[in-house]
Amino acid sequence: MNIGLFGGSFDPIHRGHLTLAQAAADRFALRQVLFVPANVPPHKQKQPVTAFVHRYAMVTLATQDDKRWMPSLLEAGELGSGGGVAQTANYSIDTVRRLKQTLKKADRLFFLIGVDAFKDIAKWREARALLAECEFIVASRPGFSLRDVAESLPEGLRPPAAVTKPFQKQTATGDLVLPGVTLHLLDGVQQNVSATTIRAAAAQGRPLAKWLDPRVAEYVRKMGLYRKGARGGG
Repeated sequence: MNIGLFGGSFDPIHRGHLTLAQAAADRFALRQVLFVPANVPPHKQKQPVTAFVHRYAMVTLATQDDKRWMPSLLEAGELGSGGGVAQTANYSIDTVRRLKQTLKKADRLFFLIGVDAFKDIAKWREARALLAECEFIVASRPGFSLRDVAESLPEGLRPPAAVTKPFQKQTATGDLVLPGVTLHLLDGVQQNVSATTIRAAAAQGRPLAKWLDPRVAEYVRKMGLYRKGARGGG
């Protein structure tokens, strides 16, 4: 069975996320796409993030219309001795290894990610090991070439500059298969939407329907999320 793992802050989950998940599921016959909100995103440990319970609730609401989509608690964190949730960063390599322990040998795991995030993949914890653990589906967008994607790989996996130079103007599409890494590049799926823009709009009381599933937009409104002073611990 083909399974997709789609992690992130999802603060909030928006139509861009859903478009990527649907395109990936359709193209690679994914039977399941696990949406995994991080309790403590590693790159946002010093930034305020909406409480995990709200982000997970929004993911649950947004994934109701496609039977292939499933909200996941893989990165929810563990309860400490005092009953609180441990505030340790969620690293993708740990999540992938934990998930693979529950899969069958015949299952094929795909990691969904946008090209902007993939540009920093070499800085991720155990990046080479992560790229070897599963195949990656990278959502590209205009302005990114095949060379950009290849040169984002960690040293040791990155092709020589002389090899990638001819692809400087080639749109990042198709497959890139190298020793230790398999990338599938999707173009035309990223929408002009960002969580930062959505949070700013919510703070101003503006309508959110063009960016969010209606149920998520209503949840944000009812819970007063993203208003000044409303964001807090995960």
